[in-house]
Amino acid sequence: MTDRDIDEPMQRMVGRSAGNRITFSASGVALAQGARWNDAMHRLPTGEVHCIPRGVYRYPSHEAADRHLSQCLAARMAEIARGTDRD
Repeated sequence: MTDRDIDEPMQRMVGRSAGNRITFSASGVALAQGARWNDAMHRLPTGEVHCIPRGVYRYPSHEAADRHLSQCLAARMAEIARGTDRD
């Protein structure tokens, strides 16, 4: 590891959001903003219904994991198309 590696930031900023500063006292504005964001995420089509059944999955390869994800997504899309979705 060189000095250059240590001085460079680990992540880069993408976008224009400055985020919220960490302060000693709580901010009601930040709390309300977080609550609105959370509500918006739950209004998305996949906010409460997931296409992959719960559980712990171990795959022999990334290809097997991708294949399982594709099968689960296809099954979920078929449920929505048939009108038997779980929403």
